[in-house]
Amino acid sequence: MFHLALRAGVAATLVSIALPTPALAQSADAVSDQSARPAEKQDSKPATDKFHHHDNDAIVVTGFRRNSADVLSGTSVVTGEELIRELRPTIGDTLARQPGVSATSFGPGASRPVLRGFQGERIRVLTDGIGSLDVSNTSVDHAVAANALTADRIEILRGPSALLFGSSAIGGVVNIIDSRIPRHVPDEAVHVGGLASYGSAADERAINGIVDVPIGGHFVVHVDGNLTKTGDLETGGPILSGPLRAQAAASSDPAIQALAELHGQLPNSAGRVSDVAGSVAWIDGDSNVGVSVNRFQTRYGIPIRYSLDPGIDAERVSIDLKQTRIDGRAEIKVGGGFVDSVRFRGGYSDYQHSEIDEDGSVGTTFFSKGYEGRLEVVQADRSGWGGGFGLQYFHRNLDSIGDEKALPPNRTGQFGLFTVQTYAAGPLRAEVGFRYENQRVSADEDALIGNADLSRSFDSFSASAGATYAIATGIKIGFNASHTERAPSAEELFVNGPHPGTQSFEIGDRDLAKERSNGVELSLKGSGDGYSFGLSAYRMWFSDYIYEQATGAIADDLPVYRTNQSDARYLGFEAEASVRVARLGDFAVNLDGLADYVRATIKSVGPAPRIPPLRFLGGVEAQSDRLNSRVEVERVTGQDRLAEFETPTRGYTMVNASISFIPFATHRETSLTLSANNIFDVDARRAVSFLKDYAPLAGRDLRITARVSF
Repeated sequence: MFHLALRAGVAATLVSIALPTPALAQSADAVSDQSARPAEKQDSKPATDKFHHHDNDAIVVTGFRRNSADVLSGTSVVTGEELIRELRPTIGDTLARQPGVSATSFGPGASRPVLRGFQGERIRVLTDGIGSLDVSNTSVDHAVAANALTADRIEILRGPSALLFGSSAIGGVVNIIDSRIPRHVPDEAVHVGGLASYGSAADERAINGIVDVPIGGHFVVHVDGNLTKTGDLETGGPILSGPLRAQAAASSDPAIQALAELHGQLPNSAGRVSDVAGSVAWIDGDSNVGVSVNRFQTRYGIPIRYSLDPGIDAERVSIDLKQTRIDGRAEIKVGGGFVDSVRFRGGYSDYQHSEIDEDGSVGTTFFSKGYEGRLEVVQADRSGWGGGFGLQYFHRNLDSIGDEKALPPNRTGQFGLFTVQTYAAGPLRAEVGFRYENQRVSADEDALIGNADLSRSFDSFSASAGATYAIATGIKIGFNASHTERAPSAEELFVNGPHPGTQSFEIGDRDLAKERSNGVELSLKGSGDGYSFGLSAYRMWFSDYIYEQATGAIADDLPVYRTNQSDARYLGFEAEASVRVARLGDFAVNLDGLADYVRATIKSVGPAPRIPPLRFLGGVEAQSDRLNSRVEVERVTGQDRLAEFETPTRGYTMVNASISFIPFATHRETSLTLSANNIFDVDARRAVSFLKDYAPLAGRDLRITARVSF
């Protein structure tokens, strides 16, 4: 086990270094001076994490410090007051207002991020650089076994540079940075932090607390725990979409007709989360070693996908999820010579979840045991040259039992090597990187695949090169080109059966080839006194793109989706800007806005399914040292560029407002935040959601969040 974990850690590190992406996994003690939100915001309010304040003015990616203007792909860092304002029970909904980000929207219990229109296997959700080690990538109704309440900050990397964390991360990476393994010795004899929040739309009650105790000058013992409860979500209108309401109203069956009148609360969407952890760390300056153990549990309902066929009963399913996880981290500052520092990060997970029917019987239970590790060797900067190399290893055993089992017992092993090399001279910064990965996927003999053991092995090669150039003071233009390869997952190869959570019958293809893509991205970023802006435009060409397509057939009373391959192309952009327009006494008044768009087409098929439409978000914010207030308007256009059997999605406009207050000038970690979201209670649905026609977003939501630290 030790050797496997070591190989895992080493593999992950090399991958990070292999691609020229400056904004991947940042260490928890680094806070972006200019996150995706405007520079003036960062100037007018010090960067803080949830409980501790740090003065670092750079972001760190796989051990490399970088100014955000040097990042070659779109990146966002959500921290401080913004993180407190945006906190939701799921990581997807917490990040849904960031540039290039949407969410799968399965109610308050399960919502995964969607980056640049990519989801599932093409997105990695990490905890401090290591995968969440759950099965949330296998289906959108499976919750991520990670908790935004524990985050000090959340980092988002969009684009091919995210491949430093695995070839499957072509869409991007979400990295949740927490303090569960401490990196700093508290100044206090006992450091205590807490957060409590309430949201009206789902009667959401959440509380989180941490305790850090320094021992002997170099050791820190850490304990944290949190609990979240939600009721059924209150929506902004009818439960069914317009076309389905019309179809239900036209039915001759009274029970079906009644569905057209469903309004308000989203049935079967309540949930509960508990999460506790303990750790110990040794800290000496920039070096630290630590280990943590945590237990994550959640039970939540899957919003009902109502059947409009009187002969088919809609299923009311809930999920009971449990994960025990062990994590370790070591960061050793070497200094001088060729190597500056060495970092190891590893994790092991014992995971299971059961899909429970309305009568209490268990339909399917998933079991997963896995571990992942990465070892990073960071080179010392010498005459403008820098970079590093590393290794990453991942292994997962996945099995399921039950009448609705759709996957045979299977194993996935990945081993990767990576390096990235950088050069900086005057206005120029250049990077080149490379990643090699071997993935072996095997399935045991099972009724789903016949009387044969199946095994597939793939060698994948990815590379990228890019540069930024300062064309004027504070303004940089950047270009990045990449080639990526992704091996198919066990789910894409071997799935064959019903999936009640998504209400579909899924059929994989055991003969899938590697997915390949070539991409280019152009960026323009700038910042100065009272303004900042950023623009990223990208295009990707896929060969053997893997996708799921509705066939129009019905199996087990469910629509059939089959895994296919074809060529495809993605193109899109993200833009954001902020400007200070006035100073009123102690307040700076800023205007900011963002826009994003993606267009995806599968050759000889048509539009790719579940792609987010054009979106705009604009806000005005008045900021002082202790009081910040904000009003914003988000406009999401309708989506009528549809895949076969996909339904159109109406556009919507939401208005949100918030105010944050720091009561003690010398104690900035204590704050109170009030917010009102979807003030006009509009009916809103996300085009990327499997359940958009059955599960609208939250209606008017009044929230209060208090945090303390002492």
